Amino acid sequence: MSAPHARLGYVLVVTAAVLFGINGGVSRVAMGAGLSPESFTTLRITAATLVFVAYAACFRRSALRRPRGTALLLVIALGLVGVTGLQLTYNVAIDRLPLGIALLIEYLAPVLVVLWVRFVRREPVRPRMWAAVALAVAGIAVVGQVWNGLELDGLGVVMALLAAVCFATYFLLGEHNVGFDDPLRVILWAFVVATVAMNLIEPVWTTPDLPGSTSLLGRLDDHAVSPWVAIGVVVLMGTVVPFFLMMVSLRHLPATIVTVVSMLEPVIATVLGWAWFRESLTAVQLVGVVAVLSGIVLAQTSRRVELTIPPP
Repeated sequence: MSAPHARLGYVLVVTAAVLFGINGGVSRVAMGAGLSPESFTTLRITAATLVFVAYAACFRRSALRRPRGTALLLVIALGLVGVTGLQLTYNVAIDRLPLGIALLIEYLAPVLVVLWVRFVRREPVRPRMWAAVALAVAGIAVVGQVWNGLELDGLGVVMALLAAVCFATYFLLGEHNVGFDDPLRVILWAFVVATVAMNLIEPVWTTPDLPGSTSLLGRLDDHAVSPWVAIGVVVLMGTVVPFFLMMVSLRHLPATIVTVVSMLEPVIATVLGWAWFRESLTAVQLVGVVAVLSGIVLAQTSRRVELTIPPP
């Protein structure tokens, strides 16, 4: 792989991570208009699916062919867990926790992946795995200030942990051979499955009437925007565009590097939470953040077999 292509890969994955990080703040604005996390998740997934289908119909009609056999089962699992489960738990978590902490807990997924492959698959891992687990657990304990009785919303923490489990499951499912030459086909049909699932949980036609404008919250509380504008930004710039950027970045960088670099997302979310929503962390909590991020990096690099996963 040539250096220019590698640099392009880094630019793509960093841009995607920044967009995903900013998406958390815009999602809060959308939900602040009166949308429950369930209704918002249905709108986001359904609209993103329509965009993927429209793109495929115009530029890559082969992606519209329904998968079959084992590939269909894998796509269903990806849609139910990697899209529906992850997005729903993520939206509940960011609605009840500071942005940075919610994303930090979600990004425990690489640690869960390594524990799974070590004790369930019995694959060899490097000794640094134990340091990774210790750092991650200790860091989360410090961020949550467990010595003060865990000063975080209990349901929010549970949802963030479930998001980490869904994220890890998505990683593990993605290691299997999907059987497609075109990753767009995988993403498109996974979103189709997720759209059906979310519309069974919270049908899109039950979306409540939204006001003409909603506050931008936090330091921008004096400003307002149409909630449909916020939803549109989430769908295009927080879902479709970063999905494609991640997908293209995997053509230029190994998946292990992509997943490590994408950890910029919780960092961006933490900075955004401070700059936009006045969310602050103590010096001790910042030490915990560094510990968690260090643990994730160690975990992601402790496997002896390289991960090959589709973009989350």
